[in-house]
Amino acid sequence: MYATERQDLIEQLLTDEGRVSVHDLARRFDVTTETVRRDLDALEQAGALRRVHGGAVPPERRSTVESPIGTRTHRRAGAKAAIADRALAVLDDGFRGSVFLDAGTTTAAVAERLAARLAAVGGTADVVTHSLTLAPILATADGVTLTVVGGRVRGVTAAAVGAGTVRAIDALRPDVVFVGTNGVSAGFGLSTPDPEEAAVKQAIVAAARRVVVVADASKFGDESLVRFARLDDVDVLVTDAAPPGDLAEALTAAGVEVWIA
Repeated sequence: MYATERQDLIEQLLTDEGRVSVHDLARRFDVTTETVRRDLDALEQAGALRRVHGGAVPPERRSTVESPIGTRTHRRAGAKAAIADRALAVLDDGFRGSVFLDAGTTTAAVAERLAARLAAVGGTADVVTHSLTLAPILATADGVTLTVVGGRVRGVTAAAVGAGTVRAIDALRPDVVFVGTNGVSAGFGLSTPDPEEAAVKQAIVAAARRVVVVADASKFGDESLVRFARLDDVDVLVTDAAPPGDLAEALTAAGVEVWIA
């Protein structure tokens, strides 16, 4: 395979998956890691990607950049659906308890499937969210009693943020929280671009009896501007592919259960 053909495929993989790994590309193309790094260097010089530790991400993936929720809704939709189905297994037979759903597109997939899961296990849930996107989904869901936490709405995520939102969450103690993230890193933990969004996520994690993080594999290794949780704050990570070696080791050391959808 010529270098230009390989590079075209790498660009396509970035579009489809949101991230590429040097070692995965070397195995996929049956070439050395040095060859892959040269391909990534060439693509970075052309403005087609941005190099990060262990691989590359699209050029717009910066620590302070966040796509609007409407843009992200259909991105990796199949993976998000599978992650949501797997994550809801945390609600066991006869579940009667409280659930907090963070804002985001993967947590939206959880919200869309929550009623079906509750029906399957013969359960009910008192659900709290600060997301204006999730609230309409949950408002008419069978088996769900909904509370919406208010605040100033951040347009990028359609979620309430600010000191009042944080105070309201601090007063809660939900049995299970489902939290999304922009990045999952071995050294940095869970992170998101916006400080106010991070403060809300931090409050959600601190309030929970059990923290379930839902994140597809494109988030592995990413570090956004603001950390909102360390790996040892997490009970379960639900994702669609096995984490790479350094992250897998860090998750094990932190005592995090990893569920693959």
